[in-house]
Formats: sequence, structure tokens, C-alpha cells
Amino acid sequence: MSNPDDKKKYWLDEPKNIDKIYYAVLVLCVLIAIPDVLSLLNIVYHKHIEFQMENIFEFYSLYGLVCYVALILIAKKLRKVLMRSEDYYD
Repeated sequence: MSNPDDKKKYWLDEPKNIDKIYYAVLVLCVLIAIPDVLSLLNIVYHKHIEFQMENIFEFYSLYGLVCYVALILIAKKLRKVLMRSEDYYD
């Protein structure tokens, strides 16, 4: 039998490994953000807009934010409609 003192050491138990994951995620976020920053300066590509409102600074980001907030608010209201009572399964 194994002793309680012989605890298995996992990879994420070391603080330096957690720091490695943190910095890897940080670098990945920066790499993903580079095309967005370059598109702000119209270096990577030129957008062919169909509607004039698409010409607003960061329109797609604002549109995504508004849709996300609307989705959360709708989900909160929908939860009240679909939620079962607390003793439903008893």
C-alpha cells in the first residue's frame, strides 16, 4: 500500500508551470489581437462596406458587444419562463 506521505506530484502543482501556462495564454492573446490592430490601420485588408453605419469606428466590436448583452438579458428572462420549481423532482 502507498503511504499518505507519498502523494503523487502533478505537473500543475509546481508554481513555475502555472506561470508558463499564464504567459503562453498571454502570448496567444497578443498573437490573436495582431490582425485586429492591423485592420484598425487598414493595413491587412480593406473592408468593402454595404451600409454606411459599418464605417463607424469599431462597428463590428460594438455590434458584437450589444448582441452579447442582449443575449444575456434575453436568457435571464427566458430562465424565468423555463425554470422548474425547486421541488419538481421530489
